[in-house]
Amino acid sequence: MYAVIESGSKQYRVTEGDVIRVEKLPVEVGKKVELERVLMVADGDETKVGTPVLEGAQVSATVKEHGRGKKIIVYKHRKNYHKKQGHRQDYTSLQIDKISAG
Repeated sequence: MYAVIESGSKQYRVTEGDVIRVEKLPVEVGKKVELERVLMVADGDETKVGTPVLEGAQVSATVKEHGRGKKIIVYKHRKNYHKKQGHRQDYTSLQIDKISAG
């Protein structure tokens, strides 16, 4: 069984037991979080697709850690203009516990 969820304007394909990194969520480490933006749930040959989300479907997850990603360098170059800038994105690591199709 797997599901496609949306978090932070990005979509993730998850199964039970997966650990994923999503954009930072305001939840403490060790707490449970319910992800209700479930776009699709597939179980064997049975597939349910939402328009845009499935009513009653949710994914339960536990917050494992908060952190910052690797630094990326943004370099802009034009005639007589150079700008070098770095960026590190904050993230939350989630352990998927349960997928319910509703």
